[in-house]
Amino acid sequence: MKPYYQDASVTIYHGDCREVFPVVPCDATVCITDPPYAETALVWDKWPDGWPSALPAMINSMWCFGSLAMFFDRRADFRGWSHAQEIVWEKHNGSSLANDRFRRVHEFAVHWYRGAWSGVHKEPQFANDAQKRVVRKKWKPQHWGETAPQTYASKDGGPRMMRTVIAVRSCHGTALHPTQKPVGILTPLISYSVPFGGVLLDPFAGSGSTLFAAKSLGRTAIGIEAEERYCEIAAHRCSQEVLEMGAC
Repeated sequence: MKPYYQDASVTIYHGDCREVFPVVPCDATVCITDPPYAETALVWDKWPDGWPSALPAMINSMWCFGSLAMFFDRRADFRGWSHAQEIVWEKHNGSSLANDRFRRVHEFAVHWYRGAWSGVHKEPQFANDAQKRVVRKKWKPQHWGETAPQTYASKDGGPRMMRTVIAVRSCHGTALHPTQKPVGILTPLISYSVPFGGVLLDPFAGSGSTLFAAKSLGRTAIGIEAEERYCEIAAHRCSQEVLEMGAC
């Protein structure tokens, strides 16, 4: 199959990923993707049955965005995959399908793996948002009832491991795709899972956010997209010279 678009870092194919997998060589070991959740009546919001098990055999690590309901409803499709962890993407604006429930301002990205966990690449990510604090408390000597004030400075400043809840503004108002993910939520997943020189696969590439983020981080990416208009948008985004990491 001829690529729809290709440069030194990104290759895009147009088609249903389940039909593309068998005919396209793929040396990716990591999948990072955002499939349709099948939670609405919209024409494009249809779950492609069996796609997780159809992924190329070399892929042993996968980050899949979704809702809790989606993962419950489609759990049979993830047989053969083991759950590793999950992160929560906290959005600045919410979405809700009902007005009698809490306003949903998050989505999950669940990390799955197959084979041995020891064979999965992982590079812990750190954030520089920890700050030193001054804590005041009462001091109580052991075996004594006497108390006295005590002050100490904590040593928590500097980098700390990224937390599982990550707040990133959504692409609301600027999105080129109905479910477009911001680059800011994709970069830590790519940095964690894809080594330098490694290749990632996005079988639901949409407007190309994952591909663009991978290129920006110096990784190689393969994308597959069923709708040609989004292939064109993704190709245009990826063809631009990377200057800086944007929000979307």
